[in-house]
Amino acid sequence: PPPGGAGDCAAPKLIALAYRLGLAPVALAELWWGPPRDGRFAGRYYPACRGKCGPLLPALLDGVAVEPPPEPGADAVAADEPRVVFADDAVVIVAKPVGLLSVPGRSGRLRDCVVTRLRARDPSLEGPVVVHRLDLDTSGLLVCARDAAGHAALQAQFARREVRKRYVAIVDGVIADDRGTIALPLRLDPDDRPRQVVDAHHGKDAVTDWEVLTRADGRTRLALSPRTGRTHQLRVHCAVGLGAPIVGDRLYGRATAPRLLLHAEAVTFAHPRTGATISVELPAPF
Repeated sequence: PPPGGAGDCAAPKLIALAYRLGLAPVALAELWWGPPRDGRFAGRYYPACRGKCGPLLPALLDGVAVEPPPEPGADAVAADEPRVVFADDAVVIVAKPVGLLSVPGRSGRLRDCVVTRLRARDPSLEGPVVVHRLDLDTSGLLVCARDAAGHAALQAQFARREVRKRYVAIVDGVIADDRGTIALPLRLDPDDRPRQVVDAHHGKDAVTDWEVLTRADGRTRLALSPRTGRTHQLRVHCAVGLGAPIVGDRLYGRATAPRLLLHAEAVTFAHPRTGATISVELPAPF
């Protein structure tokens, strides 16, 4: 791996060199050079890491006219989102749009999310609401509980892997096989949150079944059925396991589309009170 540590990354070194040579930084871009690693591919541009470069770059660029770093989750989302697609006395299922967080952000600054919006609309949502999560960049079906008891019952189904979920994605590349299974353990990269990396020794098990739906124009449309629910599981499994990142993936691929082409299109589970099978589908908007 390339060397890491405070000041050892490419961006701080290049800026420090510019100052030492009496130059004024105008623009900076970093690309990966070498064999693929952790979802990074040669010749593609990636942002500087948030853990080490994140605190350094603002200090190095103090006084230089630059745009502020992007803050995913801070963009405005239509006030009528998310749309409710199923609701009864125990469960609410919504269609989460791209750009809206499932739960409040870690920093505390990003409060706008599915949870806060649903509670503002419906005071009867007393306890934990969201049962699972969808990435900020992912759209589709998100299951919520009206109270703490329903939340616990639904989360137990997820823990026992009894909930069936299906996603649709378009990946950047032509997949030769028609179907398969990816088993790559994942863990957080603490120096570059929220990126996940494949780690055979310290990663948590992550398994995804996939099937090709169509192939066209150098891309492949896939149905993805995760058996586990790790953070960014489908994104890393496509980028690393298939060697074909999801189109529009700003973390593990290329932002060549207005959005990440990943959508949670179907979910099936047992009702937390009656035990009846609940199955909901929402076609992908792409």
